[in-house]
Amino acid sequence: MRKQVLAFSLGLLTLASFAQKKELKSIEKALNNNDFNGALTVVKSLESSIEGADDKYKSKYYFLKGQALVGKKEYENAVAAFNQLFDFEKKIGKKRYTSDAKPVINKIIQSVSEKAVNLYNNEKNYDEAAKYFYLTYKLSPKDTSFAYNAAVSATQSKNYDDALKYYKELRDVGYTGKETIYYATNKANNKKENLGSKTQRDLMVKAGNYVNPVDETTEGKTATIVKNIALILKEQGKTDEAIAALSEARKANPKDLNLLLNEADMYIKLGKMDKFGELMSEAVALDPNNPTLYYNLGVVNFNQGRGEDAIKYYKKAIELKPDYSDAYMNISVVILDREKAIVEEMNKNLSNFKKYDALALKQKGVYKEALPYLEKADQLNRNVDTVKSLMSIYDVLEMSAKSKEYRDLYKSMR
Repeated sequence: MRKQVLAFSLGLLTLASFAQKKELKSIEKALNNNDFNGALTVVKSLESSIEGADDKYKSKYYFLKGQALVGKKEYENAVAAFNQLFDFEKKIGKKRYTSDAKPVINKIIQSVSEKAVNLYNNEKNYDEAAKYFYLTYKLSPKDTSFAYNAAVSATQSKNYDDALKYYKELRDVGYTGKETIYYATNKANNKKENLGSKTQRDLMVKAGNYVNPVDETTEGKTATIVKNIALILKEQGKTDEAIAALSEARKANPKDLNLLLNEADMYIKLGKMDKFGELMSEAVALDPNNPTLYYNLGVVNFNQGRGEDAIKYYKKAIELKPDYSDAYMNISVVILDREKAIVEEMNKNLSNFKKYDALALKQKGVYKEALPYLEKADQLNRNVDTVKSLMSIYDVLEMSAKSKEYRDLYKSMR
């Protein structure tokens, strides 16, 4: 009786294998006729029985399933099927279809990434570009730069929910955005060129066409990602979450000047200049020779009514960067701000000629003190504002020739 049962069971296995073989051929036939719906119908009918199939049938099933999904342009599912194939064939030690499937995946990734680039650069369809960039990343998770492109594209289209999701995913997987650029100097034109890869660069140097090979690492995007997360949260009205995101990042990287400046920038946007000033002081401690930091401290102090301190910071910025035109301009602005109080007093003493004249003399003194800084700003970076301001000062100081020169100049610039 036992022998009969065993023989009957073997018969069932043989029938099952025959059925699977027949159905796999049906899938192949459908694929050859570009009948992808028909192929997937048969694929689904085999789902419940394929686990018990012979190894060779299981491998073929995953391969054909991937091809059918490619035909339907269900790329993410197709790659998942091919990955099942790779894992299975690696497990059993027999790569029947792996070598056929890998070029298909590469072709999919190339096609999807090219679509994303075209949508972004040529069609300016940033929302769709974001989806295709992200799909490229899902198809090839090691290429995290595509997730970054997806985040940038989604931000461009103001799809902040998706952008936030992409940026957070980049943060969570530890994406830095740093990459090594392989340079060498072209002997023909003596120019430093990016030669793509280390292998390519080294070959070109070995061939004698290039010299002076140099590796340079690009600046990372960690701080930018955190900043963009914060800016999106702020855009969504989640100010506290935005500040928390930046603060948390800074705890992990307390000496990262970019993170500090991004947090400071957030406080500017929120109008919290006192907090901005605190962070600028921290920044100066981290980078004491950075003229921009002193300039920003000058702005903060002036906005908070500390004019003399503002001038000190602007002068420090100029000490570090002698051609800092904006710093010269802002020193003149701080000095000229003293005029407000003088004019108020003058208006109160219109009938007190003696006091009025004394105040008018004081007003001219303010103009004379501001004049050299404003002239230097104009010399370094002439624009309508510097020309108009100088024209007015020359008028008040009765410097007729200069006043006419700058009035004509102002008219020509308007």
